[in-house]
Amino acid sequence: MTESREEAIKRLQQQSASDLEARTTAEKSAELTGQKVAGQAYKIIAELLGGVFVGLAFGFVADWVLGTRPWGLIGGVLLGFALSIYMARRTANRLMAQAKAQGTTAPSEPYVEAGEDEER
Repeated sequence: MTESREEAIKRLQQQSASDLEARTTAEKSAELTGQKVAGQAYKIIAELLGGVFVGLAFGFVADWVLGTRPWGLIGGVLLGFALSIYMARRTANRLMAQAKAQGTTAPSEPYVEAGEDEER
């Protein structure tokens, strides 16, 4: 059975429309994944900086109230740094657990600088 010219054109249009939709959906999915990963990275950076700044503020207040300048500031920064490392590590572990549960783990690849020999 041969199809008429109009039927063939209609079939090709439907096929090209579905192919275009599939390609557009894949591109949007990749873009959203990239935005999600960037957002998670910014969250970790904010946790690192926020912990230090909060510790700095608490140390400043402790120095002002107790008159222990500069020990409150030093202790506050150190405690804030430790807290920020803990929070960033917890967030990274949660993200890794989510990726493992989704089955989206990527194989690890060593970092190689441009121009370095790989045989080292």
